Formats: sequence, structure tokens, C-alpha cells
Amino acid sequence: MTGGMAFFLILISFGGGTALGAYVRRRLDESRMESAEQVVERLLENAKKDAESIRKEADLQAKDTVLKAKADWEGEARQLRQELQGQEKRLIQREENLDRKYLALESRDKEIHQLEKELARQQEALQQREADLDKAAREQKERLEKISGMTSEEARQFLIKGMESQARHDAARRIKQIEDEARENADKKAKEILSLAIQRYAGDYVAEKTVSVVPLPSDEMKGRIIGREGRNIRAIEAAAGIDLIIDDTPEAVIISGFNPVRREVARLALEKLVTDGRIHPARIEEIVQKAEDDVNQSIRESGEQATFDVGVHGIHAEVVKLIGRLKYRTSYGQNILKHSLEVAFLCGVMAAELGINIKQAKRAGLLHDLGKAVDHEVEGSHAMIGADLARKYGESAEIVHAIAAHHEEEKPSTILAVLVQAADALSGARPGARREMLETYVKRLEELEKIGTSFEGVESCYAIQAGREIRVMVSSDKVNDAHAHVLAREIAQKIEEEMTYPGQIKVNVIRETRAVGYAK
Repeated sequence: MTGGMAFFLILISFGGGTALGAYVRRRLDESRMESAEQVVERLLENAKKDAESIRKEADLQAKDTVLKAKADWEGEARQLRQELQGQEKRLIQREENLDRKYLALESRDKEIHQLEKELARQQEALQQREADLDKAAREQKERLEKISGMTSEEARQFLIKGMESQARHDAARRIKQIEDEARENADKKAKEILSLAIQRYAGDYVAEKTVSVVPLPSDEMKGRIIGREGRNIRAIEAAAGIDLIIDDTPEAVIISGFNPVRREVARLALEKLVTDGRIHPARIEEIVQKAEDDVNQSIRESGEQATFDVGVHGIHAEVVKLIGRLKYRTSYGQNILKHSLEVAFLCGVMAAELGINIKQAKRAGLLHDLGKAVDHEVEGSHAMIGADLARKYGESAEIVHAIAAHHEEEKPSTILAVLVQAADALSGARPGARREMLETYVKRLEELEKIGTSFEGVESCYAIQAGREIRVMVSSDKVNDAHAHVLAREIAQKIEEEMTYPGQIKVNVIRETRAVGYAK
């Protein structure tokens, strides 16, 4: 059809003509319409083909989607089915466990039920047994009451009293045993410490004096000492504060005085006057003043030497002077400075054994009799005077308390105070430490025996061990064992209140029971 149209176009271009042109145009129009219909038909066919193709593809895709969804659903269903199967197995297993527990509980319940029945049976048997025992006890009680003639309450009280008495007896015996063991151990340890202290220290003995003797080159010197109308002797006595005794003693003058410092000053002054030969009141006053200076210097040096020997430092200068003054003070024949040094060393030895401060113990021992340096000038006991002086010059509270408590003016509350007290008693009581005049000694023994026999029930009393122990014989029918201990404490307390004595006195109360029988 395309070639025809081309042919007609050629004819038109060459032939022309109106009719022919019209005809040709008409044919051309018809031909165009036919071509358009064919195109449309062809397009419709193509569209149908495309639509069919698209429909087929869509069907395929839909089938694929359905198949894929079906596969996914089947997988999920399979997994869910597996999970359900696992849960079902666990539930079945749990159910089996519950069944087993249920069976066990049923078995346990049956056992418990049987045990309850057995317990009820045993309880009934026990109640019956208890009733039988109660009946037997009542019958036995009635028989015992008939036999003993006492009611049950009376018997109970009787048994309680017997048990109480036995318990008290056992307790008293046990307490006595414990006290004896403690006393034995304590005495043993104390004796070890004291014996060690005594072994490690030996003090000097200095005799107590109230007079001093000055040797003279000849009896002619006595007249020069007396002087014209006694003016020289009066000058010496007034300057030195002593008594000068000039008697028939050959080539000697006796200086008498209770103050050892004044007596020492007078002795030195008189020796210098005798050596110098110039004896008159003016010279006497000059020599006495020089002697006082020499004695004061000696006191300071003695105090310093004592602190050096003991090894204590930092003591006030006034306290050092007071320590030096103890060189001229005695008690029962014992020099107080020597005694203080001895107590200091004993305190140090015992402190080392007990593990306490050695220097502090020595310091307290050295200062314990400080009050004796001025006790003739100040009112009060030497222990309290010494404590006041120590406090005044800056000593510690422990030292002050140890000084005040070494003679029980204060109750010892520290180990240091007890230590000083023990060392002081040990120094004064050791053999050879102190001595007394015969009259004083005999009088003290008589007072001890008199105090011992002043108590009721005492048959006789004897002072032994140089007055350090008294033995009191008591009547066994008036004084029992318990009262013997009380009597010993009462006698000791009365001795402490009424007597003055060195060291300590042991009171030993002896009670003896004698049973006498005669065979006829």
C-alpha cells in the first residue's frame, strides 16, 4: 500500500487535473483511514499481547510470593511446633515429678500418721507410768512420814539445812585453801624479792648518840674552857645552843644536845678553840660562826653526794640541803641519811624485779624521810611534813603520795607507795639496823605482853624475837578458832594505836584443845 500511494502521488505530480486530483485525494484519505484502523488494530493487538504478558508475569510473581509466604509460614509453623513439643515434654516431666512428690508426700503422711499413733500410745503409757509413780511416791511419803515422825515440809527443811551447812563447810574449806595457796605464793614471791634486795645491798650501822666527846690535851684545858667565873663555857653554850659537861672524865669534855647539827657545830668549834688556844667570848663567837659555815657546806655536799650515789637528778636545791641535814639525824641508832640511801637502793632493786620505773622508785626512797630534817621545827608527823615539802618544791604527785603513805598516814594506793613502805620496813627491821637502850627495850616488851593479856580469854602472852613477835595463849573453852583470828587482828590494832616501835610486830594467837581420859 505504500508503493501505490507513491504511485498516485507521482501521477498527480505529472498529470495533474482537478478531477483526478480530487479522486486521488479521496483515495488518499480512504487509504489513510484504512491505515489508521490497521494501526489501531495493531496497537490493540500489541496492547492485548502486552497486557497478557503483564498478566502472566503478575501471575508468576503472585505465585512466587504465595510460594515464598507459604514456605516462610511453614518454617515458622515448624519452629513453633518444635517449641510446643519441647514445652509439652517439660510439662510432662514436671507432671511426672509432681506425681512422684505427691506419692512421697502420701508415704510421709502415712508415716507421720503412724508416728502420731505411736506417740499417743507412748504418751498414754507415760501418763499411766507417771500416775503409778505418783501413787508410789505418795505411799512412800506416807510410810516415811510414819517412820520418821516428820511431815514432808519438815523433812525438806531438814535436808535443806543439812545441804546448806555442808555447802558452807565446803565453801569455807575451799576459800581457806585458795587463801592459803595465794598467801603461800605471794609470800614466796615477796621473800624472793626481799632476799634478793638484801643480798644486793648491805648498809652501814651508825649508833645513835645524844652526846659528843671532845678530847683535850690535858686537864688544864678544862679550866681555860670554863673561864673566869664560867664566862667562856656560858659563851660556848649560848653561841652553839648546847650543854657543855665538864666532869671528872680525864682529858675529855662532853657536849650534850638533842639537835645533832648544833652538837656538831659545837664539837668543831671546841676542837678549833682547843687547838688555837685562844679562848675568850669574842673568839668563841667567831669560831662558832665559822663552824656553822663549815657544817652547812658539809650538809650541802652530803646532799649532793647522796643524790649522785642514788642517780637521781633535778631535785630542788633546798631539798638537797634537807637531805644533807639527815646526816646528823638518827632514829633508834640508825642514821637517817644512811637509812634513806638504803631505802632508795632497796626500792631500786625491787622495782627492777617488779618491772616498774627504777629511777622514780629510788627518788621516792631517798625522799621518804625528808620530813625528819625539820620535824623538830614543824608540827605534825614527819611523813606528812615530808610530803608537804616535796609538794612545795615541785615533786610529782606519785612521789608525794609515796612519802605521805609510808607510815599509813595516807592509805597506799599505788605500787610505788607500797614499795617504799616495804623498803622502809625492811631497812629498819634488818639485823643490826637499829638498837635501843636496855630500859626502853625492856619497857617495850612489857607493854607488848600487857596489851596481849588485856583481852578476855587470854591465858598468857610472851614477847619473843626481840619484841618482833608475841605469842598469845588462849583458853580453848572461851575462844574458838574463828574468834582466834578476830583476836589476833584486835591485838595487832591495839598495838598500832598504843605503841611506837620500829618495823613490824607479828601477833601469833595459839589455841590448843587437850582431851584427857583415865583408864580405871
